Amino acid sequence: MNMKLRCQSCHKEYPSSEPIWNCKCGGLLTLDFHARFPVDKIQIRKPTMWRYREALPIEHDKHIISFDEGFTPLVEEQFSGKKVLLKQDHLFPSGSYKDRGASVLVSKIKELGVKKVVEDSSGNAGAAIAAYCAKANITCDIYVPEKTSAGKLLQIEQYGAALHKIPGTREDTAKAVWLAAQSTYYASHYWNPFFFQGTKTCIFEIVEQLGWNAPDAIILPVGNGTLLLGTYIGLKELQREKIIDTLPKIIGVQAENCSPLAQAWKKHHQIKNPFTWKETIAEGIAIANPVRAKDILHAIKETNGDIITVKEKDIISALHATIQKGYYIEPTSAVAVAGFQKYPIRKNAVVVVPLTGHGLKTTRES
Repeated sequence: MNMKLRCQSCHKEYPSSEPIWNCKCGGLLTLDFHARFPVDKIQIRKPTMWRYREALPIEHDKHIISFDEGFTPLVEEQFSGKKVLLKQDHLFPSGSYKDRGASVLVSKIKELGVKKVVEDSSGNAGAAIAAYCAKANITCDIYVPEKTSAGKLLQIEQYGAALHKIPGTREDTAKAVWLAAQSTYYASHYWNPFFFQGTKTCIFEIVEQLGWNAPDAIILPVGNGTLLLGTYIGLKELQREKIIDTLPKIIGVQAENCSPLAQAWKKHHQIKNPFTWKETIAEGIAIANPVRAKDILHAIKETNGDIITVKEKDIISALHATIQKGYYIEPTSAVAVAGFQKYPIRKNAVVVVPLTGHGLKTTRES
């Protein structure tokens, strides 16, 4: 496999076998990797995200850490009289789509021979990394905001991870893990480029489930952009390999109470820093200063997409409407449903909304 890590700031290149998660200059890394899609082979493999083996950057199969996750159902529903396809990524082993990124990243960590990692999270990414590290027998320390849902904290601890509850904001948690990451490999879902190589499999599955066709739009919650950027990377790879012709619109949805990306989008990409925000029921996307904001805004622009906001009452309404259809999701997931209800979509458009996290993680709060 020919691949290398490249810095977005100074353009320095590193071999993918080097255990680094950012550039020596402090810049963000991207992965240069040529994904391939041998459709005939893919279609006869097990229905897991690893069926796209030639599009996943792990050198040797023996290092793959997997629970046979993926290929989640894509089901048609209606909200406010409009048809939508729900991608049920709340059904993953740890209860969120973050398992996609964790499977690829922890596989890479095993391949690198790393024995201990740190990660910070509002809950779901920490649970995912903890679950896959447990399977890989890799020690992990997870840093979370003190106010994280009790269900998510318990889940992380039950996997055997060392849990660090940090007082203050999500940004305070990021600062705490940053210090730890200076001496321990950072299994970050937003700094580490291998995580996006897992989340991109969501769009691979959607395209295959639609008969190897792209939808017209995909509407998803966005905080650090883990799923949004994975979707964009995956779409560009599918287009490069001529699996799809055109890119669907990517519509990012933020809670109005914490919407730095939406405000930046309206103001022609000017990130207001520091951004002031209020508490939101959508804890999974309460990110005041997304590290990859420029990448997120670029992905939206390139797909002729948009970033919109939804109010707390609309999130709660969408949450109850979705649960009453039988999909037990957490509030962050409902942000995308609320966004779908708000966004003007032409009739007969094929629109996909991923359900990102399971409701059992936040039952006491919702």
